[in-house]
Amino acid sequence: QVQLVESGGGLVQAGGSLRLSCAASGRTFSRYAMGWFRQAPGKEREFVAAITSSGGTTHYADSVKGRFTISRDNSENTLYLQMNSLKPEDTAVYYCATARYYSTTYYTARNRYDYWGQGTQVTVSS
Repeated sequence: QVQLVESGGGLVQAGGSLRLSCAASGRTFSRYAMGWFRQAPGKEREFVAAITSSGGTTHYADSVKGRFTISRDNSENTLYLQMNSLKPEDTAVYYCATARYYSTTYYTARNRYDYWGQGTQVTVSS
């Protein structure tokens, strides 16, 4: 049984920082690309950041590039998202996900991921 559990969300003022974590179990974590997505009220779930299985390559949505950093610790089966210079428009539920297949690449499309966490709320006040 694959489980992904996010933590680290909360309420922060604009310009502040948060670090999200995603603890994974039930799968050989180091073999799969991982991603972060977010969903704001009334909007579709959107891609935020992705990382290859080794952690050697990352990719970001334009809206977060230069402010967010995705990383992973394969020895701890944990994925991270460091979020700096937060803006009110970053307010959303953030989800981590694991890719559907073994690969050495990363993915930005939701249908490339098969397991999702329950989400953690991030609220940025102006």
